[in-house]
Amino acid sequence: MKERALPAAPNWYCSRCSDVSIGGLLGFGAKNTIYLFDVSASSCKAAGELVGHKDLVSGFSFCQHEGQSHICVSSSTDGSICFWDTDNKVLLREQKAHQNPVTALHWSPLDKNLVVSGDEKGVVVCHWYHTGDTASFFPEPRTVFCLSCSPHSWSSVAVGYKDGMIVLIDVSKKGEVVHRLRGHDDEIHSLAWAPLANEDALCSGRPEDGTDANGAMEGEWRGCYLASGSRDQTVRIWSTARGKGVMTLKLPYLKKRGSAADPGVKERLWLSVHWPRGRQTQLVSSCFGGELVMWDLMKTGKQRWTLFGTSEGQNHSRIVFNMSSVLLQDGDRELMISTSMDREVKCWDLASLDCCWTLPTLGGFVYALAFSPVGAGNLALGVGDNMIRVWNTLTIQNQYDTRTFWQSIKSKVTALAWHPKREGCLAFGTDDGKVGIYEVFSNKPPQISSSYHRKTVYTLAWGPPLPPMSFGAAEGKSSPSLYSCAGEGVILQHDPSRLSDEASDIDKLIKDTNDIKHKLSPHTDLSWKPDGKVVAIGNEDGCIEVFQAPSLKLLCSIQQHHKIINALCWHHEHAAAPELHGLLASGSSNATVYVHDLRALTENPPESPVVLTEPYRRLSGHTAKITGMSWSPHHEALLVTASYDGTAQVWDVLQEAALANYRGHVGFLLCVDWSPTDPDVIWTGGKDFTVQEWKVSKQDFTRPPKGKKMVDLREKMKSNPKLKKKNNKKASGATPPEVNGDATAAAGGERVASAQGRQPSEEEEEVVSWTNGSVPQPAALETQRKTSTASKSRDKADSTPLASLKKKKPRSMLPLSTSMDHRPKEELLQDCVTLASIANQQAPPAGCVPGQGDHVHLGLFSDRPALRRMFEAEEEAHVEAGHYESVTYLRLWSGDLQGALQLATERGELSDHLLSIAPMAGFEAWRTAVEAFVKQLCLQEQYLKAASHLLSINKVYEAVDLLRSHKLYREAVALVKARLPADDPVLKDLFTSWAAVLEKDGHFSAAAKCHLAAGSSFDAAKVVSRKNDVSSLRTASGLAWISGEAGLARSLSLRCAKDLAAAEDWRGAQEVLSSHHSLLVHKLHFCVAELLTAALTDPKVTGRSCVSAHLWASPGDLGGVIQDRVRDVWEEEFGVTDESSDHRSVGVLREELKAVETPQSTANIPLRQVLLHASSHLTRAVLGWLDDDEGELMKELWRAVAQIRDAGHFSICAHFCRLLFPDGDVGVCSRKFLKALHHTDEGSQAAAGSLQAFVLYHRLYERWWSSADETIRSPGNQEVRVSSCSREETQVGPSVSAGDEPTQGGPSESGPGVCPETGIGASDRTDFGGGQLLCEAQAVYQAATRSMAQIQDKLATLVLQHGRAQQDQDQDRDPDQDPDQADAPTQANAGERPDEQDTLMSLSSKMSQYHKQLAELPEAVKMFPHPDVLECCLVVLHLGERSARVSSSLRQAARDLLRTHALSGPLHRAAQRFLT
Repeated sequence: MKERALPAAPNWYCSRCSDVSIGGLLGFGAKNTIYLFDVSASSCKAAGELVGHKDLVSGFSFCQHEGQSHICVSSSTDGSICFWDTDNKVLLREQKAHQNPVTALHWSPLDKNLVVSGDEKGVVVCHWYHTGDTASFFPEPRTVFCLSCSPHSWSSVAVGYKDGMIVLIDVSKKGEVVHRLRGHDDEIHSLAWAPLANEDALCSGRPEDGTDANGAMEGEWRGCYLASGSRDQTVRIWSTARGKGVMTLKLPYLKKRGSAADPGVKERLWLSVHWPRGRQTQLVSSCFGGELVMWDLMKTGKQRWTLFGTSEGQNHSRIVFNMSSVLLQDGDRELMISTSMDREVKCWDLASLDCCWTLPTLGGFVYALAFSPVGAGNLALGVGDNMIRVWNTLTIQNQYDTRTFWQSIKSKVTALAWHPKREGCLAFGTDDGKVGIYEVFSNKPPQISSSYHRKTVYTLAWGPPLPPMSFGAAEGKSSPSLYSCAGEGVILQHDPSRLSDEASDIDKLIKDTNDIKHKLSPHTDLSWKPDGKVVAIGNEDGCIEVFQAPSLKLLCSIQQHHKIINALCWHHEHAAAPELHGLLASGSSNATVYVHDLRALTENPPESPVVLTEPYRRLSGHTAKITGMSWSPHHEALLVTASYDGTAQVWDVLQEAALANYRGHVGFLLCVDWSPTDPDVIWTGGKDFTVQEWKVSKQDFTRPPKGKKMVDLREKMKSNPKLKKKNNKKASGATPPEVNGDATAAAGGERVASAQGRQPSEEEEEVVSWTNGSVPQPAALETQRKTSTASKSRDKADSTPLASLKKKKPRSMLPLSTSMDHRPKEELLQDCVTLASIANQQAPPAGCVPGQGDHVHLGLFSDRPALRRMFEAEEEAHVEAGHYESVTYLRLWSGDLQGALQLATERGELSDHLLSIAPMAGFEAWRTAVEAFVKQLCLQEQYLKAASHLLSINKVYEAVDLLRSHKLYREAVALVKARLPADDPVLKDLFTSWAAVLEKDGHFSAAAKCHLAAGSSFDAAKVVSRKNDVSSLRTASGLAWISGEAGLARSLSLRCAKDLAAAEDWRGAQEVLSSHHSLLVHKLHFCVAELLTAALTDPKVTGRSCVSAHLWASPGDLGGVIQDRVRDVWEEEFGVTDESSDHRSVGVLREELKAVETPQSTANIPLRQVLLHASSHLTRAVLGWLDDDEGELMKELWRAVAQIRDAGHFSICAHFCRLLFPDGDVGVCSRKFLKALHHTDEGSQAAAGSLQAFVLYHRLYERWWSSADETIRSPGNQEVRVSSCSREETQVGPSVSAGDEPTQGGPSESGPGVCPETGIGASDRTDFGGGQLLCEAQAVYQAATRSMAQIQDKLATLVLQHGRAQQDQDQDRDPDQDPDQADAPTQANAGERPDEQDTLMSLSSKMSQYHKQLAELPEAVKMFPHPDVLECCLVVLHLGERSARVSSSLRQAARDLLRTHALSGPLHRAAQRFLT
């Protein structure tokens, strides 16, 4: 006997799955069970369950008559109808008049013995309760969605169908159709008759379809109104007297406050209607989002409805399925009960439209129960419907006060644990491995741990922190950590204050502390001792290990269980007897509970681990695995356990005695917890979607059911394997009732998991399947422990002989004539007389026509015309029953093969058999049948079979088009190549289309094959190159060379070589470029790149080594001038000299290299790419040298240096300059090929001057660094940066503050303060080529560009300030302000405009002066800039202070330049030290 319970959620998508009796007893179907509750205006109370259905409950209705109100009826999707006695909770009668799932059911409110039901095939059955008789009707060949018996005429029944049709039938006339009500165009969800038997109340309503104001025509019979709710979003009121519509109510769309509009809410609509008793002009209906509205049918206009619920949150949050009402005993107050997809049952007061109470229900297995240790009475539930519920079990007014949490969960909640000290802090674990923490008294979303388990979370526990999380925590002040154990066998420690940090695996600590080398057994459960000093961990192999915190030193190993550990629980610490503090209870899959006394081990830890093989107490009685346990917090040594045998057992541990056994659940239990406030109360949850509260003292049993019953059940199942199988027959018409939408409750036949996610053994699974019938089993939790029992069970089932299964009797082809053979004996004898009269050509009885009417069966024994008449009658019967296949065969038997084919074609029921005999009707009939069958197969997505049938009528092209249209290109190609000529253009089109699809999906190699087969080699190479990796580019270039696409081959080879060069695979790059002699110039380029890279990069510095290099690029061979080394390698390896001819001619090579573009370098380009660009210029320079073009030589050398300089690599640029000009003289570019350079044009002279300046610039810094002992700081202790100039000095780049000395290494790419290698040999010259380094023209150019940049910044700032001021002025202007006042700010601003204009004018004038100054400078100065002259001046002056080698004339020239051009900014401040 239970006290309180949260039941399973009512089934979804049923037109009538809940009802209330006149005595106030509520019943609703959930899964395959009916739950009963006594309802009142203040609360509801559980009254029991009705258990017996083997499939989902699809309908439920009470008998609404005095003296018989305790009788109810229910229907199921297996076609059964059950009558129940709710007083005694027993099944009175079961009828199976339906052959298909029942979709609608109603007990007549006028006839206490009449029950009407309808199924998905359209069959309506009347059941007579007092006699047990049934009568079947077939009013329409449509799917029944709902039906309702009239409260005013016992024989009138309204039936709503899936296609929107409503039919009124008279059951007293064999289901004769009285009216067909047409108006809806979608599913009929609900029907409700008006409570009064007249049609006068809606006289103000606007009649429809030609009716008068009363909804009836002149001289009509006064009937009663009928309301219907449909998926087409309308409620219609019908006149049943005239069969016409009276009123149409369009459903209002009520957007919920604070939430965005859900575009899919209208698609999920279920529209229920309910007509309250005695209220002819008021109608209740549901809305899109679960709202309930009361319609006033006498009102006109838009607002004809009133919303239920006077306060926010009272209404349902999702669609409502059922509504029913009851009058209280005083008769003045009517209550209405509603069930919804939000899994809540609500009670409404129809007078005030307020919600009286709410009953929460559950939509999945109850996996976890946990009482809060801080907030007494707060019970947390972890449920398989992806939600957590917190139930305040101590409230008096609302006994079902629950809060629901669903945010960020999105999976079954399988584990819960309250924080031991912080109120409202609840940790949860889910089926998908997620661990999170909810603050249940706030509206914040949960915190989710960033560390996910790979499989289901079994257990959560709070405990003291372990290393590494415990490091740094104060003794005794550290907050507890959260521990999670999951299906992969890992226990993670989470820091609740930083869940975003990675959780730690405690296995590492266990191994390190106990010096364990082997792999640990997967963990399945853990439990901390209440004092936090010891933790017990259960393993998959049945071993329990006890560790001492915080080091997790192994104290003992308990080797008692031999199966997976499912539950561990320590005795509480507030027991009076100290010897109980060390009790540890454990449960596993072997059904026995062991209790171990570990007090001695925990108080006096041993030196080495102890192995325990004997328990302190053994508790035997359960017949299946243990899934949960809990010690009584009020008693000493009282333990309650939950088991897969479907019971909860209370034990006296010390006496090893069973005290009480609870059997209120249907199916196995998954969790249990003892009430912290009532010593006599225990809570359990399980497979039946319920949480139940029960008292120990009120139980009738003391021990679990004996094992013999289980053995008998197994024997029965082995003898009849069909009992194990679930009826998976799916409804073909009506939407099948859902098991309240639980994500776990849809997949039938799969394994069922326990609360810990462990799978039942073979024997337990069989017992569960038998004891609970063929209920759809929820999908099993994913676990890592896979046993072989499932395969064994499957082998047993598969090996069962087919002969042992009960054969189903086939349907008769001649049901009418067969049924006539079951008449009374006298009529059968009279048939013989009639046949004898016909056979002897005597006059038959009057009205006797063999094969027709009552003598249809005689057509089988008479002549052929009689047989044909009998066939016609049988065909009509088959059509009414929907058995069109039988009609086809009857026509086939009668020789009407064409008619049989036509009928099967119209019904879409052509088969291979019919097609095989179609040629008997002629070629045209056969061809037509094949074409129809092809269309049917396409609708069934059997495209290959359809194409094969097209081939049978020689439609090859149509078959190819069919395959191609459904993306079956491979089969289409095979068909074309097998049946059509090789040059048919269809083949090329196929390959081209297939290649496009493959290319879109990223299958480039397959697409290339298609292009090659279509003769498009160019496209094949392009497709392969799209992968853009080295191997693809190499292959693509090979394809292009083979196909003669030289241009494409060259570009692809070059792309591939560049990728290989970027990876420093120089050998591979040269191999790719060796494919054709036209790529010789690129081979020369990559040769230079390899030499340059080897000379400028140091693997010790970069951390990278060359993948594949040539011997001639070894660092030992790179001494001297790099130009000389390049010429030597070209001559030795490639045969290129100044005397080469043909394709090796220098002139030809120079022309080819001109087509190669080299972009300008920036700081974002990688060094390897920069060196590749610089090597391109160096290649041009060497080719120009070979061609005696000295001007091109200097310009390209300058561009090569500029590439590295612009990328910001200062030290590499300096090294490069030393490689080009080891002697520091740009006039000598070779030591081997001695020749004086003569620069004839201005450009080459400027390039040479700029090159010389950069060489001197780097040598200046080298001299400074080599002479500096330490970084010199200014008196203000400020470090100064000096960096290299950019190609075009548009800003004051490196600044030197006043009185400061440039920092050692300032210009390097490493940033300020980083010095490159020192000790580089520098020239002893002290003038540093003052004419080139301290060039007056370059100083003028750089000062002008620097000043122009400053002016541009000032102009931009002024324009921005002016725009903002104007915008603020426009915004502040008041349109209603007095014009004089409005003009005042404008006049004030006008007073300021002259100054602003003067400033803009002066800046513009200065800008034009600078432009003019730049225009007067030679173009060569601007094209080939020098290093920053002022920066060089500062460095010279700094160096002059520390070295006497700097000539006074050079220092004076530096001062003069600073005095002339360093007029402002940081350069001016830096120069003051030397100018004052």
